[in-house]
Amino acid sequence: MTPMDDAALLRTAAERLTALAARSTAGDWRVGGLLASRPEVVAHRPDGGSEHVAEARAASAGWIAGLSPAVAVPLADLLRAAADRPEPGEPALRLARLLLERLGGDHQATPGS
Repeated sequence: MTPMDDAALLRTAAERLTALAARSTAGDWRVGGLLASRPEVVAHRPDGGSEHVAEARAASAGWIAGLSPAVAVPLADLLRAAADRPEPGEPALRLARLLLERLGGDHQATPGS
């Protein structure tokens, strides 16, 4: 097997990520629920419908496993590397804005809170 060059590696990872997202439960996933120890994740669709992600495990399992906490450190490294560039690039900035929007609020239920 021939090793991939850096550009091919990045493109392949991007293609697999977007393909996995397309197969997963659609919508804007939000954490909710009444109990912090048992939060619910609900996908809110543009048409106004919603679906509990747990009820759609077959569609969502690959996404959850693929974006496990193990992805956090390399993703953070990627963002830090972009921040150190004179021009970080719009894709990195879009990702940072989206992460801050999704992760920065007090609305998230977390175990033990």
